[in-house]
Amino acid sequence: MNRRGFLRNGMYGAAGVAFGGFPYQRIYAQREAPVTIGVIGFGSRGSGVAGLMKKIPDVSVLAYSDILDPQFQAAGRLFPTATGYRDYRKLLDSASIEAVYIALPEHLHFSAASEALQAGKHVYLEKTMTHTPGQADQLVDLATSHPKSVLQIGHQYRYYQLYHKVLEAINGGFIGEVKQYECQYHRNSDWRRPVPDPSLERQINWRMYKEYSGGLMTELCSHQVDILNWFNDNHPISVVAMGGIDYWKDGRETFDNIRAVYAYPNGVKASVTSILSNSFNGYSIRVLGTKGTIEIQRTKAFAFPEVLNSKPMTVDGVTGATAESWGQGKPMELEFQNQDDQNRDPTAYALMDFVACVKLGKRPFSNVETGRMAAKSVLLANRAAESGTLLHWGDT
Repeated sequence: MNRRGFLRNGMYGAAGVAFGGFPYQRIYAQREAPVTIGVIGFGSRGSGVAGLMKKIPDVSVLAYSDILDPQFQAAGRLFPTATGYRDYRKLLDSASIEAVYIALPEHLHFSAASEALQAGKHVYLEKTMTHTPGQADQLVDLATSHPKSVLQIGHQYRYYQLYHKVLEAINGGFIGEVKQYECQYHRNSDWRRPVPDPSLERQINWRMYKEYSGGLMTELCSHQVDILNWFNDNHPISVVAMGGIDYWKDGRETFDNIRAVYAYPNGVKASVTSILSNSFNGYSIRVLGTKGTIEIQRTKAFAFPEVLNSKPMTVDGVTGATAESWGQGKPMELEFQNQDDQNRDPTAYALMDFVACVKLGKRPFSNVETGRMAAKSVLLANRAAESGTLLHWGDT
């Protein structure tokens, strides 16, 4: 592995070549007016992303909507001059709103996105795109029938240059032939949020209930499954999985742990796990090649070369088997540069490109087709875990 030759000098001579609107200065030359946005859903994710919007060039939040009083009031404090709506449909009726950001519970994604497209709005829809495979197909059809509206799905890691650098390394043969991935998204918590009134339990902790959410696979693992689909340029052909409620026995319906193994048409096998009882190494994607391994962490990636010991083969004294000593060399950090030379949150870059796509009329990198592929992949894993059987893509 030539560290300097590859890690410093990549194929990305121009920033953001895979994206719709980078570099940003081209946006301003096309149109000076900001994109007017309405925020639909102001829970933990919605409020966090709304905070990012205040720091993003060319965005003007004019409206917000939420049905819960604390979240509605929090939105008003963050955007004191914006108009608040209890019913997001009233927000969609506003002619001053060009685009909406939707961060509602998963089971409402399809209906809210559909109504927004039918109202002529551009849409940034949080992952997982839909709650069922059928809804994913319907949303693709609806988006196709509204070609002037941009529909971007919230798989923000597609917009973080770190992942483009890793894919460049894989495609360049930097770690040899890749046939295995190991992905994990682990936490050590009950994943619950405080409930001030027991009658609000299912509204606040909707991730715990199958009626509203696919649980760990759709809320956490979907990010990594989307990366797997992107890196392998295809959807999986089959999946086997197991999961359960084995630690947090608190009345929840969605699993507190799940392990899935996907098979791809190119022969790649990828394990994807999420647990809520141990957070060691938290978020990680390990790309296993014949010449080395790349481990992707939150904001960094490291390459570990495979090292074959040159000493003669030995015989194990217990088993009598010949043993060859392998190991990893010293890790090398992959160097990358984000589009604007700033270390922004990946969601910020996704939002910035959404604005660019709206202004330039371009198709997002994370679009309705890639969103459908990710949604069907994680939903299939849930079905495999519940049924205890190997399922194929046609079973979606």
